[in-house]
Amino acid sequence: MAPHGSTAPNGASPEDRASDDQASSESPLLRGTPSSGDAPETGGTGEGIDRSIETPVFTPTRAAAGLAAVLLLGALAYGVWTTATGGQVYNVDRDKVTVSRVQQGDFQEFIAVTGTAVPEKTVFLSAEEGGRVEAVPTRAGAQVQAGTPILRLSNNDLRLELADTETRLAEQRSSMQQLRMSMEERRLSLQRDLADIRNQLRRLERQFKRQKRLHEQDLIADRTFQRTRDDLRYQRRRLELTQSAYRQDSLSFRSQLQQQRRQRQRLDEQYEVIQESVESLTVRAPIDGQLTSLDAEVGQTIGRGERIGRVDNTEDFKLRAQVDEFYIERVQHGQTATTDALGDTSHTLTVDRIYPEVEDGRFEVDLAVQGGSPPDLRRGQTARLRLQLGQPQAATLLARGGFYQSTGGNWAYVLTDDGSSAVRRPIRLGRQNPNHFEVLDGLEPGDRVITSSYDTFGDADRLSLE
Repeated sequence: MAPHGSTAPNGASPEDRASDDQASSESPLLRGTPSSGDAPETGGTGEGIDRSIETPVFTPTRAAAGLAAVLLLGALAYGVWTTATGGQVYNVDRDKVTVSRVQQGDFQEFIAVTGTAVPEKTVFLSAEEGGRVEAVPTRAGAQVQAGTPILRLSNNDLRLELADTETRLAEQRSSMQQLRMSMEERRLSLQRDLADIRNQLRRLERQFKRQKRLHEQDLIADRTFQRTRDDLRYQRRRLELTQSAYRQDSLSFRSQLQQQRRQRQRLDEQYEVIQESVESLTVRAPIDGQLTSLDAEVGQTIGRGERIGRVDNTEDFKLRAQVDEFYIERVQHGQTATTDALGDTSHTLTVDRIYPEVEDGRFEVDLAVQGGSPPDLRRGQTARLRLQLGQPQAATLLARGGFYQSTGGNWAYVLTDDGSSAVRRPIRLGRQNPNHFEVLDGLEPGDRVITSSYDTFGDADRLSLE
C-alpha cells in the first residue's frame, strides 16, 4: 500500500483509479478485458478469481449474419418494387420487332418439300450389241422422233456371222430343192411302174379268163394255162409291193421334207436374229421426245447392254420430292400439294406414286400436276411444295417466328391494349406447319404477340416499345 496522500503510479490518484475500475466494470466493451497491470491478486479474499468474463457483441459471426439480413431485406424490397412496377423492363425499338395477331381459322397440317421436275416417261438408250462407234448423227439436246438414228456402230463378228448364215440358208434351199426333185423323180418312176403293172394285170386277167374256158374244154395245154396263171399272180403281187413302196416313199418324202423345213425355219430364225442384231447397231430413238443425254463419241468402243443415253417425253412432267421418313405413315396416294413456283398461277398436284425405299432418312414420292404440267417446265427445275397431311380443322392460329427458339412455345410477349408495352405470358402450343402454330392455351383471337426472336431481351418481364 502506498502512503496516504502520495501520487499513485501513472499519476492517478486512488479516487481516480476507483472511478476507472467502476467504469470498467460497467462498460460492456471492457468487461473481461483487464489490462496486464490490473491482474488480480492471488492473495486476500479471492475476489479477482470469481469475477465473470463476458463475450463482446461485434464478433465476426454476428457481423456476417447482420450483413445477410441486410441483403435479404434489400432483395425483398426490390422484388416488391419490381412487382409494383411490372417486373424487369427492357426498352425495345418498335420497328425492330415483328408483331403478329392471333387469329381464328382453319389449321391445315402440311409439310414443305422441294419437288424436282422429271418427265412422265423416260426411256434409256442401251447398246443391244457391242461395237465401235462409227457415227453420231444426233447430238444431246435435240428433239427426236421415234426411229430417228442416234448412233451407228460397227461389229465385224456380227457381219461375218450374218454372211455365214446366209450361206447356210442358200445351201439349205438347194438341199430342199434337190430333195424335192429326187422325190419327184422317184414318185414318177413308181407311178410309171404302177401304170405298167396295172396294164399287165388287165391283159393277163383277160388272157387268164380265155385260157380258163379253153382249159376246161381241154383245148389248150395245161402248161400254158399254168404259166398264164402264175404271171397273173406275179403281177398282182408286184402291184401290192409297188403300191406299198409308193406309200412308203410318200411318207419318207414328207418326213424328209418336214425335217428340211424345220432346218430351214431354224436358219431363217437365226438369220432374222442376226439381221436384227446388225440392224440394232444403228441405235434409234424409241419414242418422240428430247435426247437429254448421250455418252458416245466416234471411235469409242461400247459394250453390249451398256447405257449410252436417255430420251425424255417432254409433253408432260411430274415432280419428284424427297420426304422425311418421319412422315412415311402419313403420306398416302391421292393427297394433294400446292405450289406457286410453276409460272404465274398456283398449281395443285396429286401424289400418284410412293417409293418404298428409304435412303439417308428420306423417301421419294411422285406428284402429278393436275390439268397437265406447264409448257415451259424443264427437267431438273425445282419448286417448293406444300404437301397436305390431313383435312383442315378450325383452330386458333399464331404465326411462326423466331420466338419459338427462345421459349420453346411455353411463353410469349403479348402487347398491352394500348400497344406501348408487351408483357410475358405463359402459353401452350400444339401442332404446327411452316406458317402457323396451333394455340391450345394462353392466347385468344385478337391478341397481338411479338413473334420475332427474343435473344436480346434476356429475362425481361416487360418490354417497353419505343
